[in-house]
Amino acid sequence: MRRHDRDRFQTALFAPAARREALLALYAFNYEIARVRETVTQPVLGRIRLEWWRESITAAFEGAPIRRHTVVEPLSAAIVEFALTRAHFDRIIDAREADLEDEPPATLDALDSYAEATSARLVHLALEILGARDPAVGEAGHHVGIAYALAGLLRAMPFHARAGRRFIPAEIAARTGLGDEDYRSLRGTPALRAASAELAAAAFRHVDRAGAVRRKLPRSALPALLPARIARHALIRLKRAGYDPFDPHLASPDPLQGWRLATAVLFNRF
Repeated sequence: MRRHDRDRFQTALFAPAARREALLALYAFNYEIARVRETVTQPVLGRIRLEWWRESITAAFEGAPIRRHTVVEPLSAAIVEFALTRAHFDRIIDAREADLEDEPPATLDALDSYAEATSARLVHLALEILGARDPAVGEAGHHVGIAYALAGLLRAMPFHARAGRRFIPAEIAARTGLGDEDYRSLRGTPALRAASAELAAAAFRHVDRAGAVRRKLPRSALPALLPARIARHALIRLKRAGYDPFDPHLASPDPLQGWRLATAVLFNRF
C-alpha cells in the first residue's frame, strides 16, 4: 500500500492501531479494483475480474468460505468485525465496471456521481471502521470523497490522456472548446485550462462543504477525512500552475504531505 496508494496509506497511519489493518485492507481492495481496466486487454475480462470480487464480498457477508487471497482474507475479517455496509461495496464495484467503457461523462453531475461511487463510498466504509457513523460524519464523508476523487482525476490527467481516456465532462469540453487532439497530445491549451479550472472549482466546493460541518465531527473520524487536506493542496498546486494539469512540475509528489497530515491531526482539522 505504501507504494501503490501513498495518500491513503499515510492517512491510515493516523488511525488507532486496532483499526489500521482493516483500513489498509479496505484501501488494498480499492487499489485492486481501481486498476482492473489497466490490467485487462478486453472489457469482458475486466467484468470477469470484478465478478470475482463481487463473489468474494458476497462470501464475507453471507458467512461462506473465504478465498485464500492476501486482500480478501483481511478484508473479509474487517467486514465481519466492523459490520460494514454491503451497499457501499456493491456501488464501488458497479462504478468500476463503468470504467471499462471509454465514453467521458456527459455532465458534471455525472462525474460527481462517479466520484461519489468510487471515492465517497470508500470514505463511508473507512468511517464505519473508525466507528464514526452519525449523519454529520456521513455528510462530511460524502463531500470529502467527491473532492478527493475530482482532485485525483486532475492529478492523473496526463496518465489518462496518454491512455486515450477523458474524464472531463462532454458539456464542459464543448463549452470550453477542448479538442481531443490537443488533449491526447498533452497540450496545456487555454481550453484545457478553462476546463480544468471548472473541475477544480467543483472540487473546492466539496472541500468547503465538508469543512462547514467540521466542528460537529468526532475526532475519531479524522483519519478517513484527511484526503480533504490532500485534495486541497493538490488543487492549490494546480491553481499555481495556471490550471494546466500537464505542467511537469505537478508530476512530483508533495514532499511535505506527511507533515501536512500530522499538522491537521494535531489541530483536529482537515
